[in-house]
Amino acid sequence: MNNDKDNLSAVERIKTGSNGLRGTLKESLSDDFTGAIREDDQTLIKFHGMYQQDDRDRREDRVAKKLEWLYSYMIRLRLPGGFLTPEQWVGLNKTAEDHSTGTIKITTRQTIQLHGILKSQLKPTIQSFNLQHLDSIAACGDVNRNVTCTANPSESPFHQQAYELAGKISEMCLPKTQSYYDIWIDDELIVDRKKEEDPLYQDRYLPRKLKIGIAFPPNNDVDVFINDIALIAIIENNEIVGYNIAAGGGLGATHGNEATYARLASVLGFVDTEEKVLKAVYEIITVQRDFGNRSDRKLSRLKYTIDKLGIDQYRTEVEKRTEFQFEQAREFKFEQRKDRYGWIQNHEGKWFYTLFVEHGRVLNTNEYPLKSGLLKIAETGKANFRFTCNQNLILADIDEQDKADIENILKEHGISDYTEEASALRKNSVACVALNTCSLALAEAQRYLPSLVTKIEPILEKYSLLQEDITIRMTGCPNGCGRSPNAEIGFVGTAYGKYNLHIGGDRLGMRLNTKFKENIGEEEILTTLDDLFGIYVQQKLAEETFGDFSYRYLQTLN
Repeated sequence: MNNDKDNLSAVERIKTGSNGLRGTLKESLSDDFTGAIREDDQTLIKFHGMYQQDDRDRREDRVAKKLEWLYSYMIRLRLPGGFLTPEQWVGLNKTAEDHSTGTIKITTRQTIQLHGILKSQLKPTIQSFNLQHLDSIAACGDVNRNVTCTANPSESPFHQQAYELAGKISEMCLPKTQSYYDIWIDDELIVDRKKEEDPLYQDRYLPRKLKIGIAFPPNNDVDVFINDIALIAIIENNEIVGYNIAAGGGLGATHGNEATYARLASVLGFVDTEEKVLKAVYEIITVQRDFGNRSDRKLSRLKYTIDKLGIDQYRTEVEKRTEFQFEQAREFKFEQRKDRYGWIQNHEGKWFYTLFVEHGRVLNTNEYPLKSGLLKIAETGKANFRFTCNQNLILADIDEQDKADIENILKEHGISDYTEEASALRKNSVACVALNTCSLALAEAQRYLPSLVTKIEPILEKYSLLQEDITIRMTGCPNGCGRSPNAEIGFVGTAYGKYNLHIGGDRLGMRLNTKFKENIGEEEILTTLDDLFGIYVQQKLAEETFGDFSYRYLQTLN
């Protein structure tokens, strides 16, 4: 076990001395002389679902005027399985208008975050969420994050079981401290601290964040193997007979540090009941809690613990704690990893419309009033809102008699046209937030990838590849939030306007890509892709995807 108390990182000391994640947050919030909060509280606020940020576009100007940086906060909701009622969407829309930049951001983990919230607006924002029966508890920090699940109920008649499992896992893995309610809701200590004993997290919490995803073959729309814990539903004889459980996924790395790397989860085995799933997930977490690296945060994710111990030793330790053994993993097959755009009807006769939201940004422009259209749909009360791990939105559970009304609103606001007219490459693109608010970003991502795709599309058209489902992803740094290491074409920011280009990932999310070119700008990106697409159409095998071809092509260069 990692018990070297003399070599703990500063974050570990902040957590254990935080009085149940309270720290001095109340004092920080009452300090009117700065838009920031105290340094230690910047760590603790993450456990409440928030990050302190600043507008990096305005740093230089504010420094020149001898002003402090323009601090604000991002708040992320905890939405296991990615679901909101229409009433909650209406409330969220108002909260975004009243307290944030107004843009509603769908994340790659099937939830919502708002940006640009000033310190004075944090409590009103959280309290407005609370009135909508929403919270941001443990949406960030060294705990289990938002649990993802195959988004579209039309994928399987058993979707509801998996969605409910996501909720049970989320509830099981919540911190027991009531500090969230003390600080943001009631303003007073509402429980006796002695009743906050937390057998899962203790007072140390986890060494780093932990992510869990649930997938339904044949669609890997949640990118399940990038999670610390991956659950794959096994369906036999028209019922869920259990889940394959894998562990150790994670895409973050650090430039220049070869000890860090992206990794896909390794399969531990199969369990045949939901009770065993919950127990296995719980104990996988406790082993990580006890054995994970607490001195170097760059090496503290579950993937590094597994590689240090070895997958067999990790499995053995989990089995000792669960008091049952994993069975041999069952066979499964993924056939795609994308959202099903447009209208689909499920086994109950309900209708679902998946619309394309470029990089998850829900806002209005002069040309495209997306946000207004979605608000109008929500106000009808005739569609639930479900979010995908590809940053898109499903208007869900629509009755046959209401479909035409929703269809008319989609047409009125150009939403259906936008979805239908976007190229396959654009609809298979993902980008992280990056600049201007992420403090870790080295380059642009969500503000730049749309224009880069516009320049790549004519090249694809030249080779008759415009409707090829090539996955393209961009991150502003190597931390992997936009899942670029798990794409057929991945860009990782190295400096402003510069990216490492990765190719060779598979289309199904079962193989990571490889760095092909380093630190290149737009002109070289376009020239390189032009060359690669040209070789692809000349040399590809029958039915060979670009990812599989480029993986094979890389082998010929080595």
